[in-house]
Amino acid sequence: MSGQASAQELSKEIRRLKKERDAVILAHFYQRPEVQEVADFIGDSLGLSQQAAATNAGVIIFCGVYFMAESASILSPEKIVVLPEEQAGCPMADMVDAVQLVRKKQEMPGAVVVCYVNTSAEVKAECDIACTSANAVKVVKSLPPDRPVLFVPDKNLGRFIVSKTGREMTVWEGYCNTHDRLTVEDIQKAKAEHPQALVLVHPECRPEVVALADKVASTTGIINFAKESSAQEFIVGTESGILHQLHKGAPDKHFYMASTKLICPNMKKTTLESVHRALVTLQPRVQVPEDVRERAARSLARMLSLK
Repeated sequence: MSGQASAQELSKEIRRLKKERDAVILAHFYQRPEVQEVADFIGDSLGLSQQAAATNAGVIIFCGVYFMAESASILSPEKIVVLPEEQAGCPMADMVDAVQLVRKKQEMPGAVVVCYVNTSAEVKAECDIACTSANAVKVVKSLPPDRPVLFVPDKNLGRFIVSKTGREMTVWEGYCNTHDRLTVEDIQKAKAEHPQALVLVHPECRPEVVALADKVASTTGIINFAKESSAQEFIVGTESGILHQLHKGAPDKHFYMASTKLICPNMKKTTLESVHRALVTLQPRVQVPEDVRERAARSLARMLSLK
């Protein structure tokens, strides 16, 4: 049996099991193409958790990393949430924990604490309001102007927010291991090879890289911009898994990765085999303890209430 035939049969079996288990499969844009193809919904981390909350399915198979499955559990506590690869973590989320954050809050009495969704449930529970890369600027603009702001954990996204709002913030020193690899030299080299291409980057990139971009946006924002733009060529400064949806959404356009380094090893841990195993066993499950869940849910609810 060829590898391709095996993948096709596995995909077919996944779709059968999905119905049998009353399950919905969610996949992040950075997942492997074949995993995206068996998903019911494909999107960014928070959009997927909102889809999870909206669905009537009793089981959520979350093809992403641990904090994303936690967010689904926070918003859908009555559902079974399964993360196919238990070791699929997020180094940036691990750069801040609840103990460190509580200590910092004690140093900044009265501060509003804003957390990026790329954080653990325990950290979200210690924050006032969450944000995504798409709405971070709006969230910070909504805060009382007379209170100090602490932003965790991504220093690059934090600096991007400061550049757009002019709001002074204390920014945690975390970063995305994948996006932070992208350098000015990478962008310059890509531009030399593709001079007509527009540069699209994620705000998790370094400030000096962001400064060279034609468009700075979340994963969803990058895809929408590329589809709607009159331009035909794009240099892509985010994780390579996004190419699958870019090619599907704009098949007549050309996309070039800004660097071969833009691969998240944690996002690539999930395979068709692990999705199949998750549907068979409904393991490993992710469930946030209720006391943590309630407090974390408030930080997400405040963000979602912003119009």
